[in-house]
Amino acid sequence: MKCAVIDIGSNSVRLLLWADGCSLNKKIYTTRLGEGIAFSPVLRPQAMERTLEAIGECLRQANLFGAEKVYAFATAAVRSAENGREFTRQVFDRYGIQIDVLSGEREAELGMLGALGGKDGGIVDVGGASTEVTVGAGGKVIYAVSADVGAVRLKYACGEDVPALEKYISEKISVYGKIPVCPVTAIGGTATSLAALEYEVEPYDPKKIQGSILTTEQIEKWAKRLLSLSQEERLSLKGMDKRRADILGGGALLLGFVLKKMGADKATVSEQDNLEGYLSDRLRRAEI
Repeated sequence: MKCAVIDIGSNSVRLLLWADGCSLNKKIYTTRLGEGIAFSPVLRPQAMERTLEAIGECLRQANLFGAEKVYAFATAAVRSAENGREFTRQVFDRYGIQIDVLSGEREAELGMLGALGGKDGGIVDVGGASTEVTVGAGGKVIYAVSADVGAVRLKYACGEDVPALEKYISEKISVYGKIPVCPVTAIGGTATSLAALEYEVEPYDPKKIQGSILTTEQIEKWAKRLLSLSQEERLSLKGMDKRRADILGGGALLLGFVLKKMGADKATVSEQDNLEGYLSDRLRRAEI
């Protein structure tokens, strides 16, 4: 059986192509749907159009792949926008596909399912507009909280003003309260991009990123370095994802803060995330 899953995020639209139990390929289209999200409660028309075009390309790729099922979900930018429903209606009118808008807690649970497959542990997922922390024990989710702060939101709220970033992050992640201590896995573009920089993975190779380790100290050093460099200097770094160069410094700062909040001195980086988690959940539900 062949399936495709589309993740409509605040920074990018991602496509997973899956067949017979294996993730075969992932594609990413940076559209910045969450552009200006820190100041405006609505999605901008240009950002919506870029994202609509990327969704169309994902559907074309899924069709060429021969996907028998195509699923699509959206996260923070769509669920928090006043015109989020208008956007999902535009997607349906143009392509005839329904978008499943996930709650923050649901997004967190699916990220854990994709990365850990039901095993015990914690997940941190720094997204474009939100950051999810989830902890599982005994085969059950015992903690799942989403904070309204992400790499794209930070860019538009604070730019590269480090004191402002630190203050904003501290305020936003206070919603986490006390997080159960556990081994931590980091998913999402901020974590994988930092791993590519730390281990100089160029061209990007998911196999080299999967299972790599980032210490909290390494993440903090990257945050400080990236926020001190010009955009041109960032782009020259070996392993830099050029689509994230302008938001990765803030994202790294956020990831470091969250890991400290979790009492973690390191995180294992996973390429598997809510794309795999969403598909696993949908396939399981279809069997019930």
